[in-house]
Amino acid sequence: MKRAVWIAIALAVLALLVSVAYLSMRIERQSTRDEARPADVILVLGAAEYRGRPSPVLRARLDHALELYNRKLAPRIMTTGGAGGDPVYTEGGVGRSYLIGHGVPVEAVIVESEGESTVQSTAMAGEIMHRMGLHSAIVVSDGYHIFRVKRMLQFRGLQVYGSPRKEHNPEPLHDRWNYVRQAIGYLLWRAGMGV
Repeated sequence: MKRAVWIAIALAVLALLVSVAYLSMRIERQSTRDEARPADVILVLGAAEYRGRPSPVLRARLDHALELYNRKLAPRIMTTGGAGGDPVYTEGGVGRSYLIGHGVPVEAVIVESEGESTVQSTAMAGEIMHRMGLHSAIVVSDGYHIFRVKRMLQFRGLQVYGSPRKEHNPEPLHDRWNYVRQAIGYLLWRAGMGV
C-alpha cells in the first residue's frame, strides 16, 4: 500500500513538472509575439513607481503604450496598479500622470488604482471595461507576463491581444525563471488562488 502511495505521489509530481514545462514554453512563445491591432483600449500593467515617478520598467511599458496610442490602435489607455506600500502614489495614478505629461488627453486615460496583484488588477480592469462597454484590449507588459494576463482577461469574456514592451538587455537565465514563475502563477490562478 505504501508503495502505491509513493508511486501516486511521484506521478503527480511528474505531471506537475510536465505541466509547468509545457506552460513555460507557451509563455516563452507568447513573450515575443506582438499581436497589436485595433482595439477599444490599451491596457498597461503596473510596475513599481518611486515617489510619483515611474520605475524604468513602468516607464518602458508606458512608452510602448504611447507608441501604440500614437499609431491610433486604440482611443484610450488604461493604467493599472495600486499603492504597493506608497502612502501617496499608486502605479495607476503615476502612469496616468506620465501619459498626460506626454500628450495623451485626460479623457483618454482610464485608471485602475486599487489592484495589489496581477489577479486583482486584471479583475478590476475587466470590470471597468465591462461597465464602459469596452470589449477588446491590447495588453502591454513585460513579455513573460502577457500569457497569464491574456488568459485572465479572456476568462472575463474580453478579446485580448498581447504587445510586450521592448527589452534592451534581455537576460536568458532570468527570463527562463520568469517563464517558470508565470507558469506556476497561472496554474495557481486556475486552481482558484489569487496570486
